[in-house]
Amino acid sequence: MSGLTTIEICAGAGGQALGLEQAGFEPVALVEIDKACRQTLRYNRPIWNIIESEQADVRLFKGNAYKGVDLLAGGVPCPPFSQAGKQLGHADERDLFPEAIRLVKESKPRAVMLENVRGFLDRRFDTYRANLRKQLEDLGYMVDWRLLNASDFAVSQLRPRVVIIALRPENFRKFSWPMPCKTAPPTVGELLHSQMSQNGWYGVGKWKEAANDIAPTIVGGSKKHGGPDLGPTRAKRAWAKLGVDGRGIAYEPPKADFVGMPRLTVKMVAKLQGFPEDWHFVGNKTPAYRQVGNAFPPPVAAAVARQLALSLNGR
Repeated sequence: MSGLTTIEICAGAGGQALGLEQAGFEPVALVEIDKACRQTLRYNRPIWNIIESEQADVRLFKGNAYKGVDLLAGGVPCPPFSQAGKQLGHADERDLFPEAIRLVKESKPRAVMLENVRGFLDRRFDTYRANLRKQLEDLGYMVDWRLLNASDFAVSQLRPRVVIIALRPENFRKFSWPMPCKTAPPTVGELLHSQMSQNGWYGVGKWKEAANDIAPTIVGGSKKHGGPDLGPTRAKRAWAKLGVDGRGIAYEPPKADFVGMPRLTVKMVAKLQGFPEDWHFVGNKTPAYRQVGNAFPPPVAAAVARQLALSLNGR
């Protein structure tokens, strides 16, 4: 253990929190507005301090009580910057970067780690990024960001995500971004074979051979748009090439005599996101899948957090 502490905002179902834990960080507060996500966090880590009062809304959470925490982390909402949406940026009511900056001012962490979608780097947000950098620099931090692909860190999907880090100058000079793994991640067939075969499916061998690539980016969707599926039409076509029916999520693996393209279960999608198999998602299929699909893959969070821990501990 590194002995380092963290506040996490927009904690979701624990993807980033797990990665931080794997890197040796101990959460002193996890802030998440969604009740199902909070239930998942509490089920898996009852010892964690999951905020349950009105301060579960990050807009109402106060950071003053945690002044001097080592790390403020969070995956602030993606829709304001997602290429799948209107990309309204600061004009989107879901933009929580201003709240993250407020909490940096209040808690004065030694480091900051924020995650968002690739669209954050679009040219239309050049001014937004410049303003974000300036606000953090005015608070005494040096700032950098990088687009990281989950597949570079043993996760069996591409899943590009922007990670923003900010550190005090003396720690920033010691920070370096994690290096990609030297070996490719397992294919979808290799990773999910054991789960697909749990009910004795006769066709699992052929399916494994056909599912011979990593997954498309898994999407979680929103509460406003229907039930669980594996993304828009283009994504469904990519899944079909892997022998997966992306039109929905199954309750269980295929039966022995199943014929056709199987659907993934929530547990399978979680494994593709890099969650350990013993991490349980509370709720029915749709909310559970949404928790998984919106998560930051734990192995990516862990890779960045280990580098932050080294810089904070004065390697």
